[in-house]
Amino acid sequence: MDRILVLGSAGSGKSTLSRKLGSIFDLPVIHLDRYYWNPNWVPTSDEEWDQRVEALSRQERWIIDGNYSRTLDIRIGRADTIIFLDMPTLLCIYRVIKRRVMYHRKTRPDLNERCPEKLDWAFLKWVWNFRRRSRPRVVQKLQEASSEKQIIILKNRKQVDDFIRRFEKGGNFGS
Repeated sequence: MDRILVLGSAGSGKSTLSRKLGSIFDLPVIHLDRYYWNPNWVPTSDEEWDQRVEALSRQERWIIDGNYSRTLDIRIGRADTIIFLDMPTLLCIYRVIKRRVMYHRKTRPDLNERCPEKLDWAFLKWVWNFRRRSRPRVVQKLQEASSEKQIIILKNRKQVDDFIRRFEKGGNFGS
């Protein structure tokens, strides 16, 4: 297990889980938001983004967290393990609001410098609609990859906590 892809809605806990697993397994953590957003929330162009994701995913060892569905196939192709945080919508909404309060006028650790935390209705709507709009495609991609990749789906905080605790006690993905 050298390349772990972590997927899920905004607020599902991707970055937190990635940091914890990175520490446990001594894997470099790549937060895609940090690479996609330039200062002042300016997005990277599609062409540059595709090249960047390709280069990041070619590294030998990593944990990559983030959605960015257009480049999902690139990351799935290189990952050996995929973790999907299939969290309840209200939990994700709560967490993005909490995150906004915690990082008011600051940049989160998983973002590029000079991208202070923000929250608007468009983003809340995106989170609210994730299960209906984005989840079916993610689930389909996971089913397609399931014969070649280790797929782990975690559906609530208790499952995530138990999952982390297993590795803190020296377990591995196969146990």
